[in-house]
Amino acid sequence: MQGQEKIALLIDGANLYSATKALGFDIDYKRLLKEFQSRGYLLRAFYYTTLIEDQEYSSIRPLLDWLDYNGYSVVTKLAREFTDAQGRRRVRGNMDIEIAVDAMELAEHVDHIVLFSGDGDFRSLVEALQRKGVRVSVVSTISTQPPLIADDLRRQADIFIDLVDLQPKIGRDPSERQGRMQETPRFLERRSATTAAGDGND
Repeated sequence: MQGQEKIALLIDGANLYSATKALGFDIDYKRLLKEFQSRGYLLRAFYYTTLIEDQEYSSIRPLLDWLDYNGYSVVTKLAREFTDAQGRRRVRGNMDIEIAVDAMELAEHVDHIVLFSGDGDFRSLVEALQRKGVRVSVVSTISTQPPLIADDLRRQADIFIDLVDLQPKIGRDPSERQGRMQETPRFLERRSATTAAGDGND
């Protein structure tokens, strides 16, 4: 990344959590922000997640509040609940449309967009941004089996950044217990378990 580039971060919260959980580390969101501030002029950092209206709703609030007060723009919407063919309660919700709309609006104001997601559905968005003259980096991982980034998304990106390479710079020290507000809430954990395959390999 070039020093004077205007950069925006677009973080698919559930997708990023799935990847870091598979790799066995936690994100230190303060360090993440500092890392990309050091790479250029960081114009915006968006964090996207769905919420569910039940007793677990409050478990995600500390994380979102912390992000909101510490340099991130948090974008949320309510997830939809449904019962599958086996009678199990499922949660469906993704932020693809919200991410795509914000990315296209940002394209007029930034040089470089960093997308934290491995979801193959974003390939056409990346291509559209590139047509507007914006460079796009995609952050995910190929260090899991199977890889959590769709191959066509990785090929489309100008730059692919593996989370394994970022871990020393944005990972949280396991001995650091004061960062409890950054621990991923149970709702994201539950959603990632039911949607990890779709998030990474659509």
